[in-house]
Amino acid sequence: METGLDGKVVLVTGGAGGIGQSICKAFSSEGAKVVIHYHESEESAISLARELGGVAMGADLRDPVAANKLISSIVAELGSLDVCVANAGSYPPISKPLWEIEASRWSDTMASNLGVTVNTARSFLSHASGARAGSMVMVGSTAGIYGESGHSDYAAAKGAITSGLLMSLKNDVSELAGVRVNAVAPGWTVTPKKLEQGVDDEMVGRATATMSLKKLATPEDVARVVVMLSSDVVSGHVTGQVIEVAGGMEGRLIP
Repeated sequence: METGLDGKVVLVTGGAGGIGQSICKAFSSEGAKVVIHYHESEESAISLARELGGVAMGADLRDPVAANKLISSIVAELGSLDVCVANAGSYPPISKPLWEIEASRWSDTMASNLGVTVNTARSFLSHASGARAGSMVMVGSTAGIYGESGHSDYAAAKGAITSGLLMSLKNDVSELAGVRVNAVAPGWTVTPKKLEQGVDDEMVGRATATMSLKKLATPEDVARVVVMLSSDVVSGHVTGQVIEVAGGMEGRLIP
């Protein structure tokens, strides 16, 4: 299927991560020039950029000034920026109920998920408002839709992205006829990091218990939906939508 992404400049934040790498590769296969953003994974980002013929750029997107500099650097170096995928985020490794989550962890989780997405959106949409064109896809999570025991901080951050933030941005850009904002919400996804940690049958059983497809997603499953939403040819009349990539999930089991 023709996507019209050939020659487009695409920024993928957190592009060196498990899902991020697959998103970068999917855009590259469509002929796009991919900017692979990283914060700490410089080596992986540079390696992927070499593989794809893209560009690796670092920035701490928790800082709005750094986000502005990233966008302006892309435009200055590559001449344009057509698509932005706000994929960067972090997942707290330790499961805790809300009353045991330290205030510092809550703040860090918000800054590393909602904060980086807001800063990225502000900077990209400022550019898009001048160009009066552009497509943005924000990466949320089914945790933000169904909740997640032990990770209320992460669920709250991701829920804000795919509800209030998305719908507000969709309306903010309504006066810019050529700008669209959408989101994806991946469910349980088997990334290389999860494979390293080990995926046991009990975990798979719990994860797929409410899924009609009874299988975990791959990063490539998520990447294909991101590309679809980014394409003005395929999804030119789609904005303000959240696509769950979760195998028909209807909720989560309560421990």
